Amino acid sequence: RQRVFEHYLSIPSAIRHGLIEPILKLLPDSIPMTGKVKSYVTQANTPLPDRLQSYNFLHRHSAEEVFSSDFLAEVSLNAPLDLQRSVYNAPDEAISLNRMLYLDWQFTLADNDLRKVNQMCSIAGVEVTYPLLDDQLVAFSCEIPSAWKIKDGDLRHFFKEALKDWLPAETISKRKQGFGLPFGVWMKTYKPLQEMAYDNLLNLKGRNLINPDFIDRTIELHRSGHAPYYGELVWILTVFEMWMQCHSVRDTQK
Repeated sequence: RQRVFEHYLSIPSAIRHGLIEPILKLLPDSIPMTGKVKSYVTQANTPLPDRLQSYNFLHRHSAEEVFSSDFLAEVSLNAPLDLQRSVYNAPDEAISLNRMLYLDWQFTLADNDLRKVNQMCSIAGVEVTYPLLDDQLVAFSCEIPSAWKIKDGDLRHFFKEALKDWLPAETISKRKQGFGLPFGVWMKTYKPLQEMAYDNLLNLKGRNLINPDFIDRTIELHRSGHAPYYGELVWILTVFEMWMQCHSVRDTQK
């Protein structure tokens, strides 16, 4: 996906900024595909890693809309993106593909996926190991030429080629399978889940962290708009409130 955006940046800047973009601004969005082309150009002109946050909830709603003024006075709005930029730019002399992989290791893998798996397996009494994260194997992966990692749009090209005579063909050719839960869809059809979410969101309104109007707006967007997209936001806010309740109890006990 990011390579597609990089194609636009390969066009001389004089043509992009002096011809293509001025013409796009004059075109009404009612013309078919115009909106998508404008979105493509906007994202292409956004540098990495900032571009990876194009669909972030907090980039589609202003901070003042989401958070209370008291909370905003205590935090730096630039800190999250500054952290991502510092990690993205940490590798020396790396192309954008390897920088994105490094960013993925630090955030998606270390801060998200491994924590979820470790915690849930621990609760279930299951011991989990990660053979693909063996130190020697990770070091070897860093020596693989970048051109072998993605070839002609084939993701995980080297990985598939290395294992095609060992894993079944069905496994090698299988399409990527996501692990996201359709919470937004479930909440519209399963009343107990909806009630649990709404009860927690009601409690969250009283914490002076998230604006109550934004919480109400999120519920309305989930009900009438894009259920999977805004349902995920409802889920995030619900779990956040449950986490707050848990830690509030612990703090009181201390």
